[in-house]
Amino acid sequence: MPRKKRLLFALLLSTALFVSLCFGWVNELVAQQPYAGKKLVMVTSADYPPYEFRDTATGKDEIIGFDVDIAKYITKELGFELEIRDTDFSGIIPALQSRRADFAMAGMTPTPERRKNVDFSDIYYEAKNTIVAKKGSNLTKTVDLAGKKVGVQLGSLQEKEAKKFKGVTIVPLNRIAEIIQEVKSGRIQAAIIEDTIARGFIANNPDLEFNTIPNTEAAGSAIAFPKGSNLVGDFNRVLKQLQDSGEMKNLINKWFGNNEQPANNTANSGFGQIAASIPFIIDGIRITLLFTALSAFFGFIWGTILSLFKISTFKPLVWFANAYTSIFRGTPLLLQIALVYYATPQLTGFDIPALLAGVITFTLNSGAYISETIRGGILAVDKGQREAALSLGIAYKPMMLDIILPQAIKNILPALVNESIALLKDSALVSTIGVADILRRAQIVGAEKYIYFEPLIFAGLIYYLLVISLTWGGYALERRLQRST
Repeated sequence: MPRKKRLLFALLLSTALFVSLCFGWVNELVAQQPYAGKKLVMVTSADYPPYEFRDTATGKDEIIGFDVDIAKYITKELGFELEIRDTDFSGIIPALQSRRADFAMAGMTPTPERRKNVDFSDIYYEAKNTIVAKKGSNLTKTVDLAGKKVGVQLGSLQEKEAKKFKGVTIVPLNRIAEIIQEVKSGRIQAAIIEDTIARGFIANNPDLEFNTIPNTEAAGSAIAFPKGSNLVGDFNRVLKQLQDSGEMKNLINKWFGNNEQPANNTANSGFGQIAASIPFIIDGIRITLLFTALSAFFGFIWGTILSLFKISTFKPLVWFANAYTSIFRGTPLLLQIALVYYATPQLTGFDIPALLAGVITFTLNSGAYISETIRGGILAVDKGQREAALSLGIAYKPMMLDIILPQAIKNILPALVNESIALLKDSALVSTIGVADILRRAQIVGAEKYIYFEPLIFAGLIYYLLVISLTWGGYALERRLQRST
């Protein structure tokens, strides 16, 4: 074979070998990270330190904790991008069922009841339950709880365990901080809380104590997935890798090795303890005002349309408007929020953002109330003005827009201001679906600092100032309209 041909053959062989090696390396990389570039949504309840919470003093609206570090490690190993969404603990499984999230981590135990609705990974951390009560109450064993009111987190393993105690009245609440506050106020006598969580609250509430109780069945934290998820096997593989490498032990030492925080002192107690987190709470004003403004604006438009339907001579429109008002005034607003937020993905496949779900719900709800107010204002306008407009040949639409509605709105302005105030206060309900408004941020600070009274009082002060400002603005607008007559 001529020399040139031998060189060409060698070059082609080398190139083929190099390409095959590259393809093998790429295939191996893809096998290790089959989801590269894709995003996974994790849902959690970020009020459960040290598992998941926010360090509000830093000014960063970022969820951190033991579960978050594990989630970041797993998604990085699999080549995913990670997005974390916050909600109430009781809303985690509905979020998975509606496919709003790809997985959930919230110190959740894989009970048989939960396994019927979601899939679980292997258990990655085990903890024990405790009885939290006031010091000196002598509530150290489960038998001591007979005849007592006991607080538990709604939908938690502790709620299931407490139901096995004889003679106990169970009081389920959404948040651990709420349960602790109920114990301190004496409305309940004890609470069943996981030991890693109880230590932080006890360290910051020296008037309380806790005693560990044995678990009646296997307990531990696992990752939850929607039924039939193909992620379970991959997550279990990386969890085992995390355990075998010793990294899990490092994370446990990081978050649980010294989670007994120093007890409060007089120099750093009460409002002083939340001082660094006050800007975090205040930043919620932006979300609250945006939500209220959008809901009020679109609610007024929808309410006006409904009011015109109600005074229409076309009977189907009248029937629709009356039926609509009856439904939205006859069902709880909180139920409507949950339906819009959780049902929309199931019915349409659209992953509706929490803020948008709140605005839509409040628009639909306030429209029902405003329609009755506007209808009353329209009917209060003298019929003679309508008859005069018709006699002059003015069409119905310009007559309503230019003559009737301006007078009606002027007459009902105090009622509209009152509805806006109600919207502002009721906006706190969107905190239940994870919108970071004023109330949600106050609850986050309470969970992080292991106190509850002070951040809620501060949030209440902000709401009061906002309502007063809105009231004064309504008075000023009313006086100006009166001068223009």
